Amino acid sequence: MTDVFGLSHKDPSSGGDANPVQPVRHEQVVFCSDERSGLYAIIAVYSTALGPGLGGTRFYPYESEQAALADVLNLSRAMAYKNALAGLDHGGAKAVIIGDPATDKSEALLRAYGRFVQSLGGRYYTACDVGTYSEDMDVVARECSYVTGRTQAHGGAGDSSILTAFGVFQGMRAAADHVYGVSSLSGRRVGVEGVGKVGRRLVDHLIEDGAEVVVCDVDERAVERVRQRHPAVEAVPDAATLAASDIDVYAPCALGGALDDETVPRLKAKIVCGGANNQLAHPGVEKQLAERGILYAPDYVVNSGGVIQVADEIEGFDMDRARARAAKIFDTTLRIFRSADEEGVPPAVAADRLAERRMSEIGRLRGIWLRR
Repeated sequence: MTDVFGLSHKDPSSGGDANPVQPVRHEQVVFCSDERSGLYAIIAVYSTALGPGLGGTRFYPYESEQAALADVLNLSRAMAYKNALAGLDHGGAKAVIIGDPATDKSEALLRAYGRFVQSLGGRYYTACDVGTYSEDMDVVARECSYVTGRTQAHGGAGDSSILTAFGVFQGMRAAADHVYGVSSLSGRRVGVEGVGKVGRRLVDHLIEDGAEVVVCDVDERAVERVRQRHPAVEAVPDAATLAASDIDVYAPCALGGALDDETVPRLKAKIVCGGANNQLAHPGVEKQLAERGILYAPDYVVNSGGVIQVADEIEGFDMDRARARAAKIFDTTLRIFRSADEEGVPPAVAADRLAERRMSEIGRLRGIWLRR
């Protein structure tokens, strides 16, 4: 079906579970504008069935308002599923700020944004994403109580890429266990597309585990930093070359849409498991992967370490506690693979069903009245 924004939503009559439980429309979409600071943002709350929405703020120079809206709607929905499978008591939400963070970001803009988040009264907790950092969240928090992903100096967890990469590695171990019967990447050749904050940390884990690693990035400096740290790492010129390489595992860790109609037929890898969001360019790609015998670890499952890390701040951050919860990504990913085999569906479908089931079972408890 198509909503008032001209964007497609999942139609309950179009397949999947007989009784799909996830909402087909977002609960709330808020447009935020402050001309003097230059702020133009969109906050999307997909679901609060499990609790207040939690998701980062992306600061990006979108080519149009429609492109920004499409991105925030897709990202907020993915956050609902990610938080559900991470075992968090949070729903899904996300925000985008339209602009170039290199030139448009300012204290006034961030504080204006904080006031809009505050106006939602706790329905949305914000954090970092592309174009925003922990230091920015400290500024937002000067106007807002519902901020996480802050610097360590302000009681936060700091860089959330630490547990994001750790979680992706756990998901990759689970995929190796399912395909090869051993939960190690030792001796396997892994291609990492994008070696920014998450990708370079993932390389650290892979090298420590004994894997052979080949990388690519649009930023040659990022590649050089990885090779200085790990001289044995190979580099290829671009993502297309990497995807067609003789690798066992393909790890997309850059922007979304890495798996499309051109890339999937070229893949030689038996496993796809990476840190990027929204890796499937369109519905149906998951079936193409399955038909080619390629195991896909759903991105929102394996890259949930970062949101686990920032969610832990809300009750007072403890890295050991957060890391222990992120380690469970291994078990969750294995469970999804096994369910997919039992149900005869791609892992992405099995993951959606598991997330929807938790949102339904826990969300229904709101019907049990409690005195406030």
